[in-house]
Amino acid sequence: MFNKRIMGMLGLLLCFMLVAFGGCSEREKITDFSQLEGKVFAVPTGTVADQLVLSRFPNARFQYYNTVLDCCMAVKTGKADAAAYDEPILKNIAAKNQGLRVLPEMITVDNYGFAVQPGNEELKVAIDEVVAELKSNGEYAEMLKRWIPEEGVPAAMPDITLSGDRGVLRFGTSAVTEPFSFVDGSQEIVGFDIELAKYIARHLDMQLEIINLDFGGMIPALIAGKVDMIGACITITDERAKSVLFSEPYYTGGIAALVRE
Repeated sequence: MFNKRIMGMLGLLLCFMLVAFGGCSEREKITDFSQLEGKVFAVPTGTVADQLVLSRFPNARFQYYNTVLDCCMAVKTGKADAAAYDEPILKNIAAKNQGLRVLPEMITVDNYGFAVQPGNEELKVAIDEVVAELKSNGEYAEMLKRWIPEEGVPAAMPDITLSGDRGVLRFGTSAVTEPFSFVDGSQEIVGFDIELAKYIARHLDMQLEIINLDFGGMIPALIAGKVDMIGACITITDERAKSVLFSEPYYTGGIAALVRE
């Protein structure tokens, strides 16, 4: 009897430990943004996602993973309550993985833009004109459907003919920010930002050269004159605006929470 009692207590202790570390019991179903307080968030290592989560949910706890996809899979398998990262990237993952969804309310709200060298007002104006035209003629909405579908993978890049003879527009990007900039199955760099860059080049009657960079190397490359403009899900911030000239925002996103459906 004594041994059975001891074994029972050990079993309860083991279950408590498993629950505490997120591995043994069903997590609360998250249907409302307010439920995220005190929950376990999966975030990519080396990002500021955890600090941004804490700005809204000071009692949040964290697990760290190498990639955003790993974070989302941790949510799907019940290891974490939510994953926190850029909203369009989470939407892209949720569309390709059943059982996941992105909550509509945002943890932070941010604007994304292209950047050019300070003083290059002509190129900045051209970017703004293209975005305004795409929004007015309905093509911008089609781009959103193409690159950020509610379900499935992004559609193929449309054929955009560039026959300009006014030189080459060098576009720096980081092709690890699907659906904005990524490498597709044919090893071509595609995405929302790539399509937008092609429309800008066409507007300027120029060819487009896509230069793939590390995300952290895009602004230094722009400042050094190695590229003419950059774009890859880049958040417009006051600190970055001290070094580069941003276009008007072309997408409003931010840090969102992905949960199990």
